[in-house]
Amino acid sequence: MTATAADGPLTPRQAERRRGILRAATALAARGGYEAVQMREVAEGARVALGTLYRYFPSKVHLLVAVMREQLELLREQVRRHPPTGPDPASRVAEALTAAFRALQREPRLAEAMVRALSFADRSVGSEVDEVAQVTGAIVLAAARLPGPPTAEQQAALRVVGHTWHATLLVWLSGRASLAEVRADLHTAARLLTPAGPVPDVPPAPAELQPVPPPAAGAAPVGG
Repeated sequence: MTATAADGPLTPRQAERRRGILRAATALAARGGYEAVQMREVAEGARVALGTLYRYFPSKVHLLVAVMREQLELLREQVRRHPPTGPDPASRVAEALTAAFRALQREPRLAEAMVRALSFADRSVGSEVDEVAQVTGAIVLAAARLPGPPTAEQQAALRVVGHTWHATLLVWLSGRASLAEVRADLHTAARLLTPAGPVPDVPPAPAELQPVPPPAAGAAPVGG
């Protein structure tokens, strides 16, 4: 938990300052990945003092994990506004999380920065990592549209799907899996949500879903 968050709820001014910091960090990460996010440059971009930045986020890892949470909240809102239309929970979950991968494919440097931060996180970043897991679980639950409250088994399945999503994100970013393979893995994990029901086939993925190439040093960012 950040020092500011530990002191209590943020005032409107503090919340706006925090959003500005996250915007500055997101822009730097989208341009140059993890290494491009330097705390001094973030402070300059957000127009706050360096000491103020550290009060909100004690380290770059804290900051980028918070960026990941914010990006997931955007996805959560997208799922709410445009729910997936698959015929069963597994298909709907795979559809929603594959859409998230497509969005990350458009910003590979930002995705790389967030995933590296998550993998570097230690116990000091535990509350922020927990928040990422909670939002991921909420996205999966919203996409699944279960007929009732999740059972204990389904709650465990939600966690497994979340773990699978983060693991497949890592191998996809490293170029070791295509998006079609990621989609199949997510669909397989999501079947745990309805273990007693029929096992549907994994829907075919578009042929253009290929592994994301590693960002070239000095190359212009995608969409930038």
